[in-house]
Amino acid sequence: MAKAHKTRASKLAYLSQKQLPLEGFETPFSQKLNPDNRWVKMNRLIDWDKLVCSYNSKLKNQQTGASSINPRVVIGSLIIKHHCKLSDAETVLQIQENMYMQYFLGFSSYSNEPPFDSSLFVEFRKRLSLNDVLELTERLTGVEPSTGEDFTPDLDSATMKHQGDLLIDATVCPQYIAYPTDLDLLNTSREKTEALIDFLRQDLNLPAPRIYRANARKQYLRVAQSKRKTKQKIRTAIRQQLQYLRRNIKYIHEYLDQYSTIPFKRKDYKDFLVLQTVYDQQSLMYYNKTHTVEDRIVSISQPHVRPIVRGKKPRDTEFGAKINVSLVNGFAYIERLSWDAFNEGTEMLSCIINYVRRFKVLPKRVLADKIYCNRANRQMLKKYEIELRAKPLGRPGKAMSNHVSPGERNPIEGKFGEAKTRYGLGLIHAKLQSTSQTWIALTILVLNLANLSRRVLLYLYLYFIKKDNYHWAC
Repeated sequence: MAKAHKTRASKLAYLSQKQLPLEGFETPFSQKLNPDNRWVKMNRLIDWDKLVCSYNSKLKNQQTGASSINPRVVIGSLIIKHHCKLSDAETVLQIQENMYMQYFLGFSSYSNEPPFDSSLFVEFRKRLSLNDVLELTERLTGVEPSTGEDFTPDLDSATMKHQGDLLIDATVCPQYIAYPTDLDLLNTSREKTEALIDFLRQDLNLPAPRIYRANARKQYLRVAQSKRKTKQKIRTAIRQQLQYLRRNIKYIHEYLDQYSTIPFKRKDYKDFLVLQTVYDQQSLMYYNKTHTVEDRIVSISQPHVRPIVRGKKPRDTEFGAKINVSLVNGFAYIERLSWDAFNEGTEMLSCIINYVRRFKVLPKRVLADKIYCNRANRQMLKKYEIELRAKPLGRPGKAMSNHVSPGERNPIEGKFGEAKTRYGLGLIHAKLQSTSQTWIALTILVLNLANLSRRVLLYLYLYFIKKDNYHWAC
């Protein structure tokens, strides 16, 4: 009874009122910006002059045209996008609504207009190549970027000092594609060839050929929608789709013979080349009864994506670019980015060379996974008097001083987790190969910027603690 009375009282306590008009809503624009805001603090950490100068140097060889957008707005918008893990359209809206973000971009006053169209993000990523962003990352972390020439340091020099720890590891940056199966890939390829056939025969004013698209669709759905897909059913369906795809490709070649030039648009012609490669690869795997082929295509729209076998839970195979990353003093650097799988054990020497190029010293210790620690790399580190913190070769023996203790490699694993969950490295939405690489590099740049921001706050905190202790001691 008391509960019912309390509920009735809470309902009676609400008084209906109209929404306040826009003119009656108080805004904080008459006040000054809060110096403790995160975008104000982050703005102080970035040397915009160096970043903008580096960005402008990359645009010298571009064609003339309409005036470009302020480089600081370009770089700052990309930082905001990945720092907040926003889509392209949402990033523009957030900048339009947030005065602190506009201050971060260098605006002299608040503007209610969008800074640019969200579709320009694609052009931004095209302008900034992978190497450009890697150079911006090194400038941000206080490292002088390389001049583009091959750097071959004298590692055997007696004057070479040892300082700092080098952590090395690799990970995969999954691409935003549908999970690829052979049957689904062949069905998509068949549908795309049917669209190309329709375009060509209408352009040539010819009757529709007999390509049995309705039967092909039914046969595909019969297996794709079944709850129990046996190997024999899948193999039969693949053979059927291969036959339909072979017939369609044959028709397209017959139509193209009637043209003096290729009538397709650039994208359609690229898809046609990819479709033929898909047919060749799937035929080879079908008749050889295997599931592996060199440079296997898993996405027609993104043919550069390759399967990377990792052998880890929950996904044994990932589809995307593989990166080799080094971590020094909390800052991450991409040492290698490849769309094909590579053995991490071959990358240790290049990581050592890049460490010397950046810091002018050899690392004192190297912490790496066991795949890096082959005999050749162990001998190389021993030659340069670099301590290796890793599991030794052979049978487990007594504890040694160079064994890696639990948690020593956690920092680089934590960086991967932070980049994938917080800054968008766990799912790359860019479609082109170049823009995907730029997306990955920008994620690492924002990761280092966040680390730099936390580090400055820590330094300020420790400074004031020491200062207070000093006065207290006096």
